[in-house]
Amino acid sequence: MSGSDGTERGERRRMRPREAAVIALPNGFTLANLFFGIFGIVAASRGDFDAAARFIVFGGIADALDGRIARATKSGSRFGEELDSLVDAISFGTAPALIMYFAVFQSTRWEWIFCFFFTACAVMRLARFNVMQAGRKTTHFQGLPSPAAGGILATYYWFSQTPLYTETIVADLPWHQVLRFLILGLGMLMISNVQYAKFPVVNFRTLQGFLGFLLVIGTLIGVIFLPKQFFFPAGMAYVLYGIGRTVFLGLLDRLPGRDQDDDGDDDEDDELPRRRRRRRRSNRTQSGPATGREESPA
Repeated sequence: MSGSDGTERGERRRMRPREAAVIALPNGFTLANLFFGIFGIVAASRGDFDAAARFIVFGGIADALDGRIARATKSGSRFGEELDSLVDAISFGTAPALIMYFAVFQSTRWEWIFCFFFTACAVMRLARFNVMQAGRKTTHFQGLPSPAAGGILATYYWFSQTPLYTETIVADLPWHQVLRFLILGLGMLMISNVQYAKFPVVNFRTLQGFLGFLLVIGTLIGVIFLPKQFFFPAGMAYVLYGIGRTVFLGLLDRLPGRDQDDDGDDDEDDELPRRRRRRRRSNRTQSGPATGREESPA
């Protein structure tokens, strides 16, 4: 018995560093997001707005990976959720607002208030997400996600340096005034009830899944080959899509939140026969101890 106990203790000791590394991996990507956000602020303060936008995009990639890695390794924790929200407030709230300040508004005395408003909305949006949606499986975001809002502001400078901006009628718009309303609009959308779809479903069995596949392929092509022309217009299209979709579904009284509640009731109804079947099996086989194996949730 003593030998077996010693072996089990040794295995536990050997597993601890590995488990610690698995838990630290998603948090490492979260801190990488923070690094890129801070570096973006520093680059913008030096007048290198091209690099500042690139760092915010890198931060968005790191932010997308940390949650997926946490789910894949089953190493998610309350600490990781809070750390992610705090970092997002800096990388997608403060950093894009300061990039816009240094690039556009620095010559005036009072327009920094737009940057404050945007950052405040990003912080409130993240706090609301932690209270209402964190840890729940949903098909949509309530309010514009802060990475999308921050990415739109950060990549405006990229877009302004492309022929799509300089050689078209877009350049004739009064952008100094437009950007004020853009910052206010993005901030209000973050704390609004406008519903934005999450990552599209990809499969070849349904039309929606096939369209999701085409959307993903088109996004990858744009990100890889035309990043400066792609990010800002794609972000604005996402913003307008969420507004139009919410208005349309609201008129039809088919918003996803209501459908989700109905689905939850159906899941509970489906769970009742399963519990009854399990009770029957346990009544039939009353010999032997339980195995302790948990079934994965449906």
